[in-house]
Amino acid sequence: MLRISLAGQDAVLHPGGSLFLPAFRALLVADAHFGKAVSYRKLGVPVPEATTAGTLDALDHALADTGAQEIVFLGDFLHSARSHAKEPLDALHAWREKRADLRLTLVRGNHDARAGDPPGTLLVRVVDEPFRVGPFALCHHPDPVPGAYVLAGHWHPCVRVSGRAFERLRLPCFWLGDDSGALPQRAVGVLPAFGSFTGMHPIDPQAGDRIFPVADGVVRALPPLPIA
Repeated sequence: MLRISLAGQDAVLHPGGSLFLPAFRALLVADAHFGKAVSYRKLGVPVPEATTAGTLDALDHALADTGAQEIVFLGDFLHSARSHAKEPLDALHAWREKRADLRLTLVRGNHDARAGDPPGTLLVRVVDEPFRVGPFALCHHPDPVPGAYVLAGHWHPCVRVSGRAFERLRLPCFWLGDDSGALPQRAVGVLPAFGSFTGMHPIDPQAGDRIFPVADGVVRALPPLPIA
């Protein structure tokens, strides 16, 4: 894990792709997309099995490492209406029963609009963006919110890196815009997609951005882009 300062607060970047806010005991998770694989299989597309279990295992690791008392899902909890299938919902309910004291909050995203809210039996508080927590506006869409630092998902960000022999890799990354106040329109941070079966999209960093790729279970910091 990598501890940083963000909008005047401590924040911890977890190699599983979540962001922990110690002051609020809150673990932020973007784009879980539970039930995506079963949605594809219902359409006849061959995809990996047990992706929901893999994502839930990753959540458990992040909770154990951080001691979070709440998870805030930054949108796209369920992938589609087809995600309300027995297989993923049974796995979610079994996981929830073991975490009965854990607070769960979902900030609705674009996939949630199509999939519908999670079943009430999962005991997930559902809110619209922006959801204000201290200096932060927790959202799904990475759009500026006046007077707040936005933490969001939606983009599934990754960064291209070059290795030896001109090998090029795409690594999921935390993409954190300027939080100094110099560029208020850039006061937006985007978390990598957390789900175990999600795609990635290369980013176009701007001046003042901080990029933190994740590789081999480690979060690393790239040199920040200078502000002209």
